Amino acid sequence: MNSGQKKRNFQIEAFKHKVVVDPKYADKTWKILEHAIHEIYSHNASGLSFEELYRNAYNMVLHKYGEKLYSGLVSTMTYHLQEMSKYIEAAHGGSFLEELNVKWSDHNKALQMIRDILMYMDRTFIPNTRRTPVHELGLNLWRDNVIHSPKIRTRLLNTLLELILRERTGEVINRGLMRNIIKMLMDLGPSVYHDDFEKPFLEVSADFYRAESQEFIECSDCGDYLKKAERRLNEEIERVSHYLDAKSEAEITNVVEKEMIANHMLRLVHMENSGLVKMLLEDKFEDLGRMYNLFHRVSNGLSTIRDVMTSHIRDTGKQLVTDTEKSKNPVEFVDCLLAKRDKYDKIIVSAFNNDKTFQNALSSSFEYFINLNPRSPEYISLFVDDKLRKGLKGVKEEDIEMILDKVMMLFRYLQEKDVFEKYYKQHLAKRLLSGKTVSDDAERSLIVKLKTECGYQFTSKLEGMFTDMKTSQDTMQGFNAAYGPELGNGPTLVVQVLTTGSWPTQPSVTCNLPAEMSALCEKFRSYYLGTHTGRRLSWQTNMGTADLRATFGNGQKYELNVSTHQMCVLMLFNNADSLSYKEIELATEIPSSDLKRCLQSLACVKGKNVLRKEPMSKDIGEDDVFSVNDKFTSKLRKVKIGTVVAQKESEPEKQETRQRVEEDRKPQIEAAIVRIMKSRRVLDHNNIIAEVTKQLQSRFLANPGEIKKRIESLIERDFLERDNADRRLYRYLA
Repeated sequence: MNSGQKKRNFQIEAFKHKVVVDPKYADKTWKILEHAIHEIYSHNASGLSFEELYRNAYNMVLHKYGEKLYSGLVSTMTYHLQEMSKYIEAAHGGSFLEELNVKWSDHNKALQMIRDILMYMDRTFIPNTRRTPVHELGLNLWRDNVIHSPKIRTRLLNTLLELILRERTGEVINRGLMRNIIKMLMDLGPSVYHDDFEKPFLEVSADFYRAESQEFIECSDCGDYLKKAERRLNEEIERVSHYLDAKSEAEITNVVEKEMIANHMLRLVHMENSGLVKMLLEDKFEDLGRMYNLFHRVSNGLSTIRDVMTSHIRDTGKQLVTDTEKSKNPVEFVDCLLAKRDKYDKIIVSAFNNDKTFQNALSSSFEYFINLNPRSPEYISLFVDDKLRKGLKGVKEEDIEMILDKVMMLFRYLQEKDVFEKYYKQHLAKRLLSGKTVSDDAERSLIVKLKTECGYQFTSKLEGMFTDMKTSQDTMQGFNAAYGPELGNGPTLVVQVLTTGSWPTQPSVTCNLPAEMSALCEKFRSYYLGTHTGRRLSWQTNMGTADLRATFGNGQKYELNVSTHQMCVLMLFNNADSLSYKEIELATEIPSSDLKRCLQSLACVKGKNVLRKEPMSKDIGEDDVFSVNDKFTSKLRKVKIGTVVAQKESEPEKQETRQRVEEDRKPQIEAAIVRIMKSRRVLDHNNIIAEVTKQLQSRFLANPGEIKKRIESLIERDFLERDNADRRLYRYLA
């Protein structure tokens, strides 16, 4: 181009191109795609070019023939599914499900290939026109044309239910085939699985288990019935895991639980000779555990077991604590209580999964029947006394702690803990004074447990008793240092000085001591009062012991360990060959009841009978005559006679203890009333009763009548006053 020519620039600003596709093209393209779908369903897809088919489907959608493509797909698939349906309907017997499974598999494979070909339609045309996606469409068409076909729907359900029934009756079925068919129903949607299978399945199952449970319960005992119910429940759970929807587990187990357990609960627990009570009596842990696990699954199941167990424990416990034979031996009485508690503790731990509600029911039951026997506090204390005297010899420390923990468990059930304290203090005093406690560590351990349970006030006096024993040792060392040379080879004296208030009050028992002992006691009195000012001593001869050297007619010499009263009696025979009961009573001035018990242990116990009695009998009479048994022999050189042991109180002693307890309660009730009123200032009668009862329940169950008397006493002493307008209202004054 020469320089004279003009330079030209061309620039495209916009370009519009319109493609018009001949409708014949769309028909031709659809025919290709339709033929491909037929080939796919006919298993001849190997010769197809999926890339070309995809492009054809793409062009139809692109050129706005998506509707033609979609409707053609629906009609073609429907045709093939109806053909499949005919094959399935024609299948006979067991081949019905197999044919259905094969055709379902074929349809799924075909559907996958068709979806790949029509992927562009799935991504564009279907969302824009809100049509059903290809895969979901294929499932819906299968449902409508095959599963809901009039000749298939009912037949399919009946076949499935029949196979499950056959499996329940012990036949082996093709679980793999069942799993495929059930999964097909699940794939077609929750409503298909539920409406076409699960709902009728549950109804038929309920009928089956209703009839079977009735048959079982008529011919089985409780244990066998529970085994069958457990087996059926496990079978259904296993069935779900193999070929049903996991969500069906809760539904089918509910059916089994209702028909086999809930509907027969009361009959099972009360079944004669095999129900819950029989299982408890015979410690059938396996059956009890099975009952707990099955009943746990149903509403009110555990409360049914718990109520029957509680009723049984209360009834048998009441029989135990009111049994006059058992009550004759306090140690056996408490042993039976502990054995009963151990038995049910083991049942609850082993069979009832250590269920806290069952533990609470057990504790409530024990609290109920232990307090039916007013002597339970005394008996528990006597049990402790027996164990701490001799029952724990050679027992390992951890076993001692276990026994003490069991005692504390029973102690917690007592409503009248102050009564136990009264008896325990008496028994502890006798153990300490007689030196018969098997272990100081065990004694102190129990006191620590009581202190932890009830507070310092409960055990302060008990701890004071141990302090007195230590102080007495120091006092005797001082006395022996001062008077030792003066005493020479005469009798020796060991005194325990007890602080009034710390030790149980003892009635002052008169007793004439032998002259040499009386003189020795006076020396100690002079020493003690000389070293302690403002104190007063009173001798408790009924609580002492003595060691005597005795020589009998045959020349045999023994050391006799006796009580102070027994010593006083025996020393009389140094100056007399025989004495009547009246003469002994006059010389010693020992009270009649104590003297008879003393003489009985000296004359009537085989192997310990250092005295002879005329006439010979087990009881002591006021006309009896006593003399030294010159023929007394023993294999032991040291002979213990009449060792002081805690014994069950007589009725008068019991009444006296009860009166002392009631007197001790009065200041405690008054103190509680004053504490409450000082805090609240004004309170009505009913609330005072409730508050006082609550505050004192850790020690005893306060009597409302006694609380009312204490309120009146406080009003008289101007601690409280009644409201002028409302006489049931009290005001604090002090």
